[in-house]
Amino acid sequence: MVLLSCLAFVALFVIHVAGDCPKMCNCTVRAPPNRIEVDCYQQGLKEIPQNLPQDTWVLRMGSNLLEELPSNFLHGVIKAVSVNFEWNSIKSIHPQAFSGAKKLMLISLHGNQVSKFPPKPFQDLTNLRFLMLGQNLIAEIKPDLFHGLQNLTDLDMPLNALTSIPPNAFQPLAALKVLDLAFNKIHRISVKSFVGLGQLQFLNLDSNGLKSIPTGFFKPLAKLEMLILDNNEMKTLTAGMFEGLSNLQELYLRNNEIESLPEDVFKHVPKLTQLVLSGNKLKSIDGNSLTQLSGRAAYKW
Repeated sequence: MVLLSCLAFVALFVIHVAGDCPKMCNCTVRAPPNRIEVDCYQQGLKEIPQNLPQDTWVLRMGSNLLEELPSNFLHGVIKAVSVNFEWNSIKSIHPQAFSGAKKLMLISLHGNQVSKFPPKPFQDLTNLRFLMLGQNLIAEIKPDLFHGLQNLTDLDMPLNALTSIPPNAFQPLAALKVLDLAFNKIHRISVKSFVGLGQLQFLNLDSNGLKSIPTGFFKPLAKLEMLILDNNEMKTLTAGMFEGLSNLQELYLRNNEIESLPEDVFKHVPKLTQLVLSGNKLKSIDGNSLTQLSGRAAYKW
């Protein structure tokens, strides 16, 4: 009898939620504690539904026709932890778009047409962990772009139009562990570009326009474990290039234009176990260039 009563209650609750579910969306209850996932994927929507259930936990708006994120679009939905807007046509983001959404942990804007952001667009999102901004039109990182994101752990920005990494660009991101900047057009960098990223473990700079790396560029990245520099335009490696990378384990330098390995070029990466240099123009290797590496290191030329 108790079981039947419980089932009846659940049935009534689901019906109630279904009634509140936005038109053309599907709502699924994950109970307890009554978390609702609102799925509006690929419905031809041009606006974010106004009548989202108060207990919305996850909002999926991928592959629609959205062109903007309006002010306070999560008004009244204070429990939301994840919003997905991938593959829309979003060009503009209101300065107060994420106002009050303090529990958000994931935002995906991958595959849109965002080229610029308002000042401090994420300043209320102190719980955000994952920010996906890949395949947009972002050409510049403004000083206040990441203000408030001190708990962010994963930042994905591949396939944008970045040409430089300005000094202190990522300084607010004290907890960041993963940074993907692949397939941009980065060719201007500063020794202060990565200041503040002391927790970073993975860095992807694949397929940019890097011709050289200044001494000390990687110095703030004391915990970095994997570095990808494939498909750039580097011709030489300098002795101080990898200074500070005492925990680096994997280094990928495929398809550059490297002709030689100077003496002690790898002396700052004693924990390196994987070194990949295939697709370069290596003509000479100094006999001392590999002596500082771990005896367990695997090389691919």
